[in-house]
Amino acid sequence: MRLPRRTFLLLTAGIAALPVISRVAPAQTYPTRPVRLIVGFTPGSAPDIVARLMGQWLSERLGQQFLVENRGGAGGNIGTEVVVRAPPDGYTLLLVGAPNAINTTLYDKLSFNFLRDIAPVAGITRERLVMVVHPSFPAKTVPEFIAYAKANPRKVTMASAGNGSSTHVSGELFKMMAGVDMIHVPYRGGGQVMTDLIAGQVQVSFMGLSVAMEHIRSGKVRALAVTTATGSDVLADIPTVGDFVPGYEASAFWGVGAPRNTPAEVIDKLNKEINASLSDPKLMKHLVEGGGTVLAGSPADFGKVIGDETEKWAKVIKFAGIRPE
Repeated sequence: MRLPRRTFLLLTAGIAALPVISRVAPAQTYPTRPVRLIVGFTPGSAPDIVARLMGQWLSERLGQQFLVENRGGAGGNIGTEVVVRAPPDGYTLLLVGAPNAINTTLYDKLSFNFLRDIAPVAGITRERLVMVVHPSFPAKTVPEFIAYAKANPRKVTMASAGNGSSTHVSGELFKMMAGVDMIHVPYRGGGQVMTDLIAGQVQVSFMGLSVAMEHIRSGKVRALAVTTATGSDVLADIPTVGDFVPGYEASAFWGVGAPRNTPAEVIDKLNKEINASLSDPKLMKHLVEGGGTVLAGSPADFGKVIGDETEKWAKVIKFAGIRPE
């Protein structure tokens, strides 16, 4: 049976449009049910706070709940594996951060390849760390600190939130670039580090600005420098480590990732909404108060950040011989 020409043309046009419809449909309808945002750390931690801020924004913008689910353990690897094994449909996302970049080299045997198995969606923030000492420490500047550490090798104690943490590798990078030798004292979290630093049990730490700020303002610890390439508005009178150790830069970053093979249209939709959130004054205020700067851009931009950070910390981990706890 021959079809009328008009009917034939309409059918042909419809068939030709099918691939386009199939590509566009996921982005138009997504999400149709709640989305899990996995955080590989405990409730109340810095990454958890970032995830909840973003989850609330996305819930309001996209009309479905973005539920933060904490899967702590193994430096974030447990939460990462949950997302790696999840269906690539956009309904299980990962809060990606510096620990993922560090763990790629730190752990010899992982059941996944992070750079291959997690697709970058969007960057959110880059968090400054700050080099802080006990008020009784004799050095009041970074050059004085370096001179003291060189004159007293392996007598200065450097505390961190654990082997391979951002606070640890940032300190090891300082040791490597400044040519000083300090004793590393690992703890199980930044809160414990700050307690002992205030008590004078340890002498220096490279802490997240959000953790250290209150104690800097109260005078319980002394800030020598921030670790990022540029200074901080909330510590305007504090220099950067790079002012005295050329090329030094260290920070923690956070963003969102998804299982590989997640539809590009879903990733692009999430990227657009996350970037929009970074123009919201209320959300920006929270990030800045936590010592953060905006880390926006395309999925490819965020992928470059992850790749660059992975390469950078691999060199430090190998140089310092860092092993997981």
